[in-house]
Formats: sequence, structure tokens, C-alpha cells
Amino acid sequence: MKAPPMVIVSEVAPRLKSFLSHCDLKPLARLMMMRIVLAFIMHRGRMSCSAAAGMIASEPIHRGELTRFLARPRWQRHDFNEPLMRMLLAKEKKRGKFLFIIDATLVSQAGKKTKNTFSTGNRTRRKIKKGFRYNNKKVVRKNVHSFTFGLLITPSGIRIPMQIPNLTKEYCVEHGLKHLTTAQAAAQMIRTLPLDDDAEVVVLGDTAFESSVVEEACEEKGYTWVFPANPERVYEGATGQRPKLRSRLKDWTSLSLKTIRLRASTGRYADYRRLSKWRVGPKMKPRVYYAYQEKRAVRRVGDVQIVFSTMKPDLEKATPDDVKILLTNAVHLSLTEVLELYSLRWQIELFFKELKSTLGFSQYSFIDFRAVQAWVNLAITTVLYLEDERITHMLDRRLSKERREWWQRQRLHGLCHAFRQEAERTQLKYIEKRTKTSGGLKKLQRLLAASIPQEYRTPT
Repeated sequence: MKAPPMVIVSEVAPRLKSFLSHCDLKPLARLMMMRIVLAFIMHRGRMSCSAAAGMIASEPIHRGELTRFLARPRWQRHDFNEPLMRMLLAKEKKRGKFLFIIDATLVSQAGKKTKNTFSTGNRTRRKIKKGFRYNNKKVVRKNVHSFTFGLLITPSGIRIPMQIPNLTKEYCVEHGLKHLTTAQAAAQMIRTLPLDDDAEVVVLGDTAFESSVVEEACEEKGYTWVFPANPERVYEGATGQRPKLRSRLKDWTSLSLKTIRLRASTGRYADYRRLSKWRVGPKMKPRVYYAYQEKRAVRRVGDVQIVFSTMKPDLEKATPDDVKILLTNAVHLSLTEVLELYSLRWQIELFFKELKSTLGFSQYSFIDFRAVQAWVNLAITTVLYLEDERITHMLDRRLSKERREWWQRQRLHGLCHAFRQEAERTQLKYIEKRTKTSGGLKKLQRLLAASIPQEYRTPT
């Protein structure tokens, strides 16, 4: 088994130290943050406080000290990620649309004492015959934490995540907090986006966010929104004369459908996807949609553009499972652009996968939910740092075109590998420099000895 990677001293990651200095926190808090950010980037195996506590070899601490630090409320009184987000946005040089994608993600939790969890119920299981021996097994419900995330994607493809945890009503009563639904949390993030007032923003989400509170927040800010229609949505009209949007599916064969071909690697929104080079080229087949577009008034929404689309050709009888119904307040957008914009909603699903598999965001085990909130916010700090590294290299004019394109395509997995390689090179130079003198060699020996618990050190 390979030993987990670590850094000898914090000086081998100078750009990370400089990045965290913009958080306006005390040096001790920044050092604690640095341990966790390094662990998110460099951990091998399961991410944990133990991995973070020993990540800086010359300055190890006990995992309990780190856990207590995460649960400490006084250093979380302000949003330490907000200045980092603004610093990253200041590096955006390309003009165009900003995409804000909203969705919720769940993290499974075990233990009855874990705070702020709720049960999602049991999955549908096959019926078990009466008297069957497995029929007497106890049912274990799945408890989870839930987080409403927003992913802001800039015109050049920079990704800036933000989140609001979903607090249960019981937890809110216990701590004197205001309870927010996922839609209300999304609306709050929309209203507080760190963008200029004249920024052109498109908000994307799934059916759960096709809500009046979200749409009102978009209208206040002057943002465009594209959501799948709620199944119960009806056209505007007199009482008793309001057909559902789904009624269009009954006359599917009579609609004049347009054929739309979209290639993920080309077009005005290609930079938002950051595709690997293996998914770019003429051999990649386009996605073909068959769509119908109309501008109508929808009950409780107003005048909107309605897009009915499917990827199934020659449908004789359309069902809700076959056809996606999209609503948008941008009645001026073309049919192709509405479909292409909504296809970008999948970027947040890919982000969740990277967050959980690459960074180990979901591999925590805390009883105190304040520690969970700090853990999640530090995962966001890690993403912001990696994005800052990416855009810094892209703006470096000394890089070749090929190298700049490599940085442009990288997502979290590739950015973590790039950081590890740079850290390894820096550490080797650090060791080489120290071994050239007897004093430097003794200092290096002391640093390495500090990484071993005192009770296991051999006497010298």
C-alpha cells in the first residue's frame, strides 16, 4: 500500500498560502484551513480529519483538534469564501452570459446522534411473500444531509460554487434559525450573486426550482431563467378553460417540429463545458432534438416561451416521459439556443460527481452540524483555489498555445493532479537545498522527526 501524499512544510505551497490570505482570518485559522484544503486536493483513499491533521508533516496535530476547530462558531461568523469569489471573478476577461445552475445534493449519514438529518424513506422493494424468512427483517431508513448548491459559470468557463444547507424545522427551532425550502435557498443565492448589476445571467434548474419564489428573484435581478415545466402547469384562461401544457402532447403528430442538431464541442457555449480533448472533433456525433416552440401565457407565470422537445424521432403517441417541456421568460431566444442552454444544466451534476469522488466532499462523519457546514465551505474553498490556479496559468502569456489549451480543458481531477505534481517538484527542490549544508540537513531531520508521534520516536 502506498503512503498517503503529504507536504513537509507549508512553504512548499506558497500560492495556496497567498490565496488564503485574502480570507481576512487570523494566521492560526488560515493554517487550519490550509491543512484541510491540502487534504481535499492530495488525499489518497478516504478523505477524513485524520488525513488533514497529518497533511503538513512538520506540523501535525490531533484529528480531534481539527474537528473542534471546524465546529467552532466564532471563525465562521462571516463568509470567508466571498472575497475569494470576488477575486476570481475579477480575473474574468471574456464578455458574455453568466450561467447560474441550481440543484440540491444529498449526503448519506449514519448514526442517531448526527444532527440535522432527515429520512428520505425507503426505496421501492419487490413484494415479499407472507411468512418468508426475510419478511421479519427490520427496515433501516436512510438519513441524509441536504445542500442546495449554485454553480456560477463565467463566459470563459470559470466555475464558482456556493451553497446553503437545508436545515430541518426541528434544527431551526432548536437553534433559533429561519427555515428555508430548497427553492427559497436558491432564490436567496440568486439575489446575492457577486456580479455587477448589468451582468447578463441565465438561471438553470430542474423541475424542483420551477417555483414562483425563484422566478420572482430572477425578475427582480433582470435575469433570464429556463426550467422544465411543473407537471400541473396550465395555460392562462377562464375558469374551467385552462388546459394543461401536457395537452399539446395529444396532437404531437400535427405539430410542425424542427430538427435541431447540437455539438457539445462547438458553438457559443463550448467553453462552458470544458470538454476533454477526447470528446472534441468531427467524429463526435451531434445530439438530435425534435422540437416545437410557442409563445403563450401560462397561469401564474405570465407570457413565456414554451419548448417541447424529444430525442425520439417519429413519435406517433407522445407521453410526458418522451417529451421535455421547457419554460423560459426569454421569449426572444431561438429554439436552438433554449435547448443548448438547458443542456448545460448537466454541468452541475458533473460537478457533484467531481466534488464527491475527487475531493471526497461526502466522506465526513460529524455529530455537530456546524462542523459539517465548515467542512462543506472548505470544500468550496478548495474548488475556488483550483479554479484560481487554472485561470492564472491561462492568463500566463509565457505558456505555449498547447499548454494553455491543456489548462483550459481541465476540471477538478486534472487540476488536483497538476497541484500534486507541482508540490512534489517543490518539495524535491526544498530537500535538495537543505541537504547542501550540515545545518540544513539537521533542520530537515528535525522536520521529518516532527511528523512521527513522540512516543514512537527512537532516542538519539
